[in-house]
Amino acid sequence: MDILNSEQVDILGEIGNISMGNSATSLSMMVNKKVEITTPSVKVIKRSQALDDYEKTCAFIQIHFIKGLEGNNVLILAEDDIKVITDLMMGGDGSNTAGEIGELQLSAVAEAMNQMMGSAATSMSTMLGVPTDISTPEVNIIDVESVKVFERMFEGINDNFVKVSFRIHIQGLIDSIMVQLYPIDFAINMVDRFKKTRE
Repeated sequence: MDILNSEQVDILGEIGNISMGNSATSLSMMVNKKVEITTPSVKVIKRSQALDDYEKTCAFIQIHFIKGLEGNNVLILAEDDIKVITDLMMGGDGSNTAGEIGELQLSAVAEAMNQMMGSAATSMSTMLGVPTDISTPEVNIIDVESVKVFERMFEGINDNFVKVSFRIHIQGLIDSIMVQLYPIDFAINMVDRFKKTRE
């Protein structure tokens, strides 16, 4: 039995498309470059597959909904993309990507994600017919291979997530994958609210 039917998948894609379109506009203003985010692909995955689009290290950004919706979602961005975005935010040309991500960059990317996901939450409020708000995002840099090994060791039968994948383009600097993860119950709740606003 499929966990999500085709209608639910289509609705999640539409929610993702509109909310991340608004996020792209916010990011574009912060980095002063054109940002494009493609139409998302939506599928149900095991938790251990969450990082399949990444290698080495990436940023794991957790966003908690504190109003309107119950639960949280996660954004995943490649480490190099974080470095380009934060360099642009600090007035660079996006080429200063040497070294590890430091506190200054973590703070900058937290602010970028706060603005982006704040925009997404605003558009979701309109689509779902409920005022929504988010907490300040929590940003962690994680070692991809270590997490993959750990997840496979401890995977259970209920470890399914909805994975929404976007391609993100920033003028000649980034052409990469950005992933959003939702718990299944959270995704279904969003779909149900969305359908109610259309009745």
